[in-house]
Amino acid sequence: MSLGGFIDFSFTQEPQDTVTVRGGVLQLDCQAQSDVLVAGLPSISWRKDGVLLSTVVDERRRQLENGSLLVQNVMHARHHRPDEGEYQCLATLDGLGSIVSRTARVTVAGPLKVIVPTESVSSYLGDTALLRCEVSGDPTPVIRWQKNREDLPLTFEPDSRLAALPSGSLQVSRVQPPDSATYRCLADNPGSTRTGTDAELRVLPGNNSCSSILKWICSDLWVGLACLEDCRWFSLQNKKYSLLAGTNLIIRSVTDDDSGSYSCTASNKNHNITAHAELSVLVPPQFLNYPTNTYAYESTDIELECAVTGNPLPSVRWMKNGEEVIPSDYFQIVDGSNLQILGLVKSDEGFYQCVAENSAGSSQAMAQLLERAGLGVALPSAPCDLVPVLVSSRFVRLSWRPPEESGGTVQTYVQKNNEPVLFVLRERSVNVSEPESLELTVSNLKPEESYSFRVIAYNNVGPGESSVLLSVSTVQVPSRVESLRAGALSPSSIQVSWEPPSLPNGPVLGYRLLWTESPSGKEQSVEVNGLNYKMEGLNKFTEYTVRVLAINRYGPGTTSEAVSITTQSDVPGAPPQNITLEVVLSRSIKISWQPPPRSMHNGIITAYKIKYRKTGRRGDQEAIEPNNFWYLFTGLEKGSQYSFQVAAMTVNGSGPASDWYSAETPENDLDESQVPDQPSSLHVRPLPNSIIMSWTPPLSPNILVRGYIIGYGVGSPYSETVRVDSKQRYYSIENLEPSSHYVISLKAFNNAGEGVPLYESAVTRSLTDPIDPSEDDLFHLFDKYPTPMPDTSTPMIPPVGVQAVALSSDSVRVSWADNSMTKNQKTTEVRYYSVKWKTSYSTSGKYKSADTTTLSHTVTGLKPNTMYEFAVMVTKGRKSSTWSMTAHATTYEAAPSSAPKDLTVISREGRPRAILISWQPPMEANGRITGYILYYTLDKNMPIDDWVMEAINGDRLTHQVVDLNLDTVYYLRIQAKNAKGVGPLSEPIHFRTTKGRGGEHAYWPSDTNPLDRGNINGSPIGQMRPPHGSATPQKNSNLLVIIIVSVGAITVVVAVIVALICTRRSSAQQRKKRASHSASKRKGSQKDLRPPDLWIHHEEMEMKNMEKAPSVAPSGRESPIQSCQDLPQVAHSQSESQMGSKSSHSGTINSYTFDSFLNLMVHFSLMLTCKSDETQVQLQNTLIRVD
Repeated sequence: MSLGGFIDFSFTQEPQDTVTVRGGVLQLDCQAQSDVLVAGLPSISWRKDGVLLSTVVDERRRQLENGSLLVQNVMHARHHRPDEGEYQCLATLDGLGSIVSRTARVTVAGPLKVIVPTESVSSYLGDTALLRCEVSGDPTPVIRWQKNREDLPLTFEPDSRLAALPSGSLQVSRVQPPDSATYRCLADNPGSTRTGTDAELRVLPGNNSCSSILKWICSDLWVGLACLEDCRWFSLQNKKYSLLAGTNLIIRSVTDDDSGSYSCTASNKNHNITAHAELSVLVPPQFLNYPTNTYAYESTDIELECAVTGNPLPSVRWMKNGEEVIPSDYFQIVDGSNLQILGLVKSDEGFYQCVAENSAGSSQAMAQLLERAGLGVALPSAPCDLVPVLVSSRFVRLSWRPPEESGGTVQTYVQKNNEPVLFVLRERSVNVSEPESLELTVSNLKPEESYSFRVIAYNNVGPGESSVLLSVSTVQVPSRVESLRAGALSPSSIQVSWEPPSLPNGPVLGYRLLWTESPSGKEQSVEVNGLNYKMEGLNKFTEYTVRVLAINRYGPGTTSEAVSITTQSDVPGAPPQNITLEVVLSRSIKISWQPPPRSMHNGIITAYKIKYRKTGRRGDQEAIEPNNFWYLFTGLEKGSQYSFQVAAMTVNGSGPASDWYSAETPENDLDESQVPDQPSSLHVRPLPNSIIMSWTPPLSPNILVRGYIIGYGVGSPYSETVRVDSKQRYYSIENLEPSSHYVISLKAFNNAGEGVPLYESAVTRSLTDPIDPSEDDLFHLFDKYPTPMPDTSTPMIPPVGVQAVALSSDSVRVSWADNSMTKNQKTTEVRYYSVKWKTSYSTSGKYKSADTTTLSHTVTGLKPNTMYEFAVMVTKGRKSSTWSMTAHATTYEAAPSSAPKDLTVISREGRPRAILISWQPPMEANGRITGYILYYTLDKNMPIDDWVMEAINGDRLTHQVVDLNLDTVYYLRIQAKNAKGVGPLSEPIHFRTTKGRGGEHAYWPSDTNPLDRGNINGSPIGQMRPPHGSATPQKNSNLLVIIIVSVGAITVVVAVIVALICTRRSSAQQRKKRASHSASKRKGSQKDLRPPDLWIHHEEMEMKNMEKAPSVAPSGRESPIQSCQDLPQVAHSQSESQMGSKSSHSGTINSYTFDSFLNLMVHFSLMLTCKSDETQVQLQNTLIRVD
């Protein structure tokens, strides 16, 4: 192969983990090969702990001719371990690049240390004995046992009563007299050997309850797999599990699926205990997606993929030519493990390795990156006259003229700019959003930097020639100011000072001081002429972040480093809020409060000061509460009234005190084992901006009432709640909206809970209503004059408590309450309810509606995953209420009901066997799209189950298909899916892959007729074939039919116009005669109108103006012509304003005949572009509708 292509370069042998001993010989093997004979054999070098090894510095090290590393007389001491560590070999091809091997861990075996010596054990006959032996060392030693100085086997048979546990201990199950002997353990690793102390196992006659043994002997549970005594393991149905020595669990052929929790139950006649342990199986890194060899054009952005799995999750790093890639502005790790290279340059070529490592091992995969030049076939020439239009400190606006030779349609322009980064001229590219746009603003530049710009035009083949390089320098602005300092002068002021910038780059015209308030994030700025400024009017004890920048004639410079400063503290600016008094017992009162508003703390609240006094006594007493928001006063007098006030404290002192709040202790303790009854009465009096309410307490005097809860809101009593004292009998609800309907609830509460609420409603007055002067003070009238019921002259109260609950993807249940009815009135008494709805995002203002006589209605035929708003109106006789407050509900998701749009295929440059597919989401997704399914095949008549399927996760709109056949027509379809299922398939499209080098590729929409190969070969590359059925020279027969139909249509149109003129004249005279007669009959007919029990406002069959939904052309602009399939049907609907009146069918047809005629003309004009057979069907259907 040539040196211009990809190289097969890999390791045939890599170094492995090794354990050696001090004074021994260490050998690590490494060999590599490649298929490039010109470059010669790969050269091998070695690294230790990331540093290149030199055989000259240390004579003990020597590299053999085959590349292996030999280390003689291995050294190892407590503070000097030069040979222990991580080794890698580096294989290099001169002039092409390098690859690095896996990491091999070299361990020098150290001395062993006995942690727990073996002790003698006594065990009853039939019990289980455990002889401990814990020895540590690196590497972990192998433990073996001797009985009476004779070796026991390293592994025991499953039915043996003896078992060596992973901890090193020896277990003897069902102890027998022959087990009485002397035991000792021996520990070995490559570095040393240790022999344990002798321990005696004594077998005692008789039995034991084992109550104490169970407590400690099961503590030797190892990784959830060892259990002693009479043990039972859970989940032993699988044949891969077996028992050793009757109690220890053995798992064969361990996989990652064996990870989990294991439980062992040990029991005897007195006890039953269970131990749990987690088993975690370590899995070395495994590649799910390997990086692939890649060609890329200069200045493009590429991404090398690498997906790995393992347990624990591996860490991923990238190597380029044997050196680790450090993330930067141009090398970025994306999606966790993929490497993205921005603005490709020649020096980015080389061998890239994805190295994955975890505690179970390491693995690496390699790919080669090569830069490719343009194809040079039918490519655009260079854009002309590239000039800077506007140059600033941080952006440059460029303009140019199109290339003289485009080689086809210019698809886009790419602007490329470069700047020196680490002595490498790295180029970045930006795509122009619109192909016809000949301007671009390049932003995020640095002041006082020189940039080079060039523009390249792209057509469907690839990039063309570059324009002449344009050098532009951004203007110079001041550098950062120096020595920024800030200090708090008082609770509301900060002094800021600074020094001028070291590089002003011209006269400094002034400074801009910026400060940000925490935590609101509100930023303010001020222009300053000097070198200091006093910030005043600040919030107390608030943190501010201060920055300063200098300004010259080119604009503001770089901001300084931010400095944070907090204003000084002060006494609280407001009293505590939401103070409540609760009479706990006859001799105790609990006072509760909330801190002052956060903005009024003015420091750290350290405590609260509470003053209290008994009514009628002089002098106040104080109490301090440092920790809580409540305080309990005890030892009070029965039947006495006490007053309380609270103030917050900081280190600066006490803030303003609250108002006095009073509570009275009862003569005796009342019952609080049950909730209070309903208040006995509730009266309300509305004003324009408030509602004054009064009430009387529950009738039962023996149940304790600690207070009342008031709820109110527009149409619902659950919007706002207020708690008031039990002694209070009136309350004024303030800050209300005029002419609004409010629903109010009142309920009593105590420590047992909240009682039954009492409801009332009121409509606030309008601002223009006169107010009776006698109502200025209404409190003395409440018990005397209850709230009157609205008379017949007042409007009806709209339904309240409207709720909407989604039932399915196309239905919502709407329910409400009607407060305008008395308690004994039935809902069927001469009243009905109208429900209207529309989508929440609709801006047309058109509602659909339905009528019912019940207090709920199920709306069907809705769109899936769509939010709707609902409102209800009540009608009784001739009176109707206003519409209620709206309720919202979102229908459930459903599977997509339309296919993805604009399925498009293009070929990949330099990859003839790969194509890039793009599409747009479906119009009716009916939920969040979770993925797409792509199908492609060579035979479109095959069942869809036999097509090749590729799943695409997420909401991506592009996908690449590789390994296709050359010069082959493929058929492709796609469908969307969401959480509820998959949607319909798109129409199939055709795509012909290229012939390899310079081959043509084409994309055709699907058609039922065979392709006209003559037209295909005659079409220019990259152009669309006209849709089947359009007016082309091949369709002369269809054109003839269209001409005949058009002549007939014109004849019909002339006849319709003559008939229309005559009809409108006669209709006008008849309407005048019927006007007076119908007006007199309308009054009588409305009186007798009785709505049915349940009906829907059916839309009248009227000929309406047709509204065409704008269709979007492929270019993103509005398409002037719709396709035949998109012809709108004649609308039959009734607007909301027409619901109250109904007209006869003949009158409707007369009033809309002219509109129907216009609709007919629209149909004719659209159908002239369609097939002849379709035109005849559409014409016939349209004439039927007109008749």
